[in-house]
Amino acid sequence: MSEAEQISASAPEAAASAVLDALNATDSNGTEALNATAKFVATPEGTALAYGSLVFMALLPIFFGALRSVTCSKSKNAADMPETITSRDAARFPIIASCTLFGLYLFFKVFSQEYINLLLSVYFFVLGVLALSHTMSPLMSRVFPASFPNKQYQLLFTQGSGESKEEIVNYEFDTKNLVCLLISSVVGVWYLLKKHWIANNLFGLAFALNGVELLHLNNVSTGCILLGGLFIYDVFWVFGTNVMVTVAKSFEAPIKLVFPQDLLEKGLEASNFAMLGLGDIVIPGIFIALLLRFDVSLNKNSRTYFYSSFLAYIFGLGLTIFVMHTFKHAQPALLYLVPACVGFPVIIALFKGELTEMFRYEESSEETKEEATESEKKDQ
Repeated sequence: MSEAEQISASAPEAAASAVLDALNATDSNGTEALNATAKFVATPEGTALAYGSLVFMALLPIFFGALRSVTCSKSKNAADMPETITSRDAARFPIIASCTLFGLYLFFKVFSQEYINLLLSVYFFVLGVLALSHTMSPLMSRVFPASFPNKQYQLLFTQGSGESKEEIVNYEFDTKNLVCLLISSVVGVWYLLKKHWIANNLFGLAFALNGVELLHLNNVSTGCILLGGLFIYDVFWVFGTNVMVTVAKSFEAPIKLVFPQDLLEKGLEASNFAMLGLGDIVIPGIFIALLLRFDVSLNKNSRTYFYSSFLAYIFGLGLTIFVMHTFKHAQPALLYLVPACVGFPVIIALFKGELTEMFRYEESSEETKEEATESEKKDQ
């Protein structure tokens, strides 16, 4: 059986965060088995291991990113403040993603692929180190003993002087953060020099987890607009043109998770990969994280909507792989993930009589919350 199968990916783009910038470049990437022309015949065991591992890896950033998003939404630290997506952002997103995708397609047609990928490697090296460091930080806080000399630092850039002074950058960090940055830099150098699939996955998981944690939909309606728009985007660019496939084959960056189908035969030096684009993880993931925060807001000590959407994601991704293998053709993953992740929770809300409450749930940015608090104090 020739392995030329793909699960297409869409990707997020956002304005104010390095993580969002990184994910913006995943618009063009897809899930596919590499070396399709090499006539490699994957064993059933190798194929099952590869796709099973991809599904497992996809679930990790969604699950833990959603949990961290709850803490992130309550954070007072500017470095951990989420980026809120409004309905207007969601409506414009498929257009921005399409322009980015087609722009990359033209770039690869006009300019040398080697030089473009060199620039992208350096760009994603910096973003990957920062994303992996941010991901590791909470873990390191638990690993280091209490006696560890943890000094506090502050990086501050200002513009002007006196009363007109403005803060450009105000970032607080400590010794543990520096250790995380050092470890992440080692992984980054490994990726730059070897492009090894394990280093790629470490960066990819960090990007995905940060995206799910820091990208917040302000309500369920916005989530439906975003997922619906990218549903159409994914179907069009996969079935309607060869643009997504062309860019996916040319784009070399850690914006996908990969796992070798010939791992059992070649070990860690395996080279025939199945891939899953980060967009197929982050886009449904931020919706699932929103439902977890909605569960928390209900104060019922249950996570009904989170677990139902999480199981729906597993079902949708499994269905994508099944259809792909059955018809031997590239499949837009959001074609199956969007109806599953939106449909399952909505049906449950209908049965529980909480559909209106679900769609009325609204999240505010930290700035809006502070303004509301100050307004209440003035009224009192």
